[in-house]
Amino acid sequence: MKKLISIIMTVYNGERYLGFAIQSVLSQTYPDFELLIWDDGSTDSSVEIARSAVQFDQRVRVVTAPHTGRARSLKAAIKQTTSPYIGLVDSDDLLAPTALKETAAVLYARKEVGLVYTDYQVIDENHNLIGYGQRCRIPYSKERLLVDFMIFHFRRLLRRDVYEQVGGINEEFELAQDYELCLRLSEVTQIEHLAKPLYYYRYHRESMSHQKRIEQILASRCD
Repeated sequence: MKKLISIIMTVYNGERYLGFAIQSVLSQTYPDFELLIWDDGSTDSSVEIARSAVQFDQRVRVVTAPHTGRARSLKAAIKQTTSPYIGLVDSDDLLAPTALKETAAVLYARKEVGLVYTDYQVIDENHNLIGYGQRCRIPYSKERLLVDFMIFHFRRLLRRDVYEQVGGINEEFELAQDYELCLRLSEVTQIEHLAKPLYYYRYHRESMSHQKRIEQILASRCD
């Protein structure tokens, strides 16, 4: 039976945090979802960790593929799903237990909303809480999105039909494919900010490097 929500989690050599990320999804109070874990050619134990989850929960699927990078992996993974709602969760982050229930409720009740995102809190490598996310404090507007990527987490829940309407992820944007996608989505649908911290963004060496690149991209748009 088709699930209402498809959660996409791509991973590349993410063995340190992957198990925690998977467990946070499987611990959701809203049960009507599938979790697709797409391994992007990992050389560590990520595949084994992902496959072990399949043994305990039939909602989990694992796909292994050669390494192509995050943008291509995300696009290919989404093509493997059919649910009307799509959610993206990073393999080193965590969902709050009610994240799916509360975000799905917004899309279900308000047909004009095509994308909903939440506040997030930052955690460190050892799961310690660092503080409230700065980007989610920025008020959303279509115009402000041009210079500030406030739609940062829960990595968003969106309607498949609007995702397909804008053509999906653009593989040319390897460093900021999620930001570029949100810019196109803002042109065709309403975006709702749920002001509750339902996502935990892990701040570590790799995430800091990625965040620095995002900041550089945003700065270049203001030149």
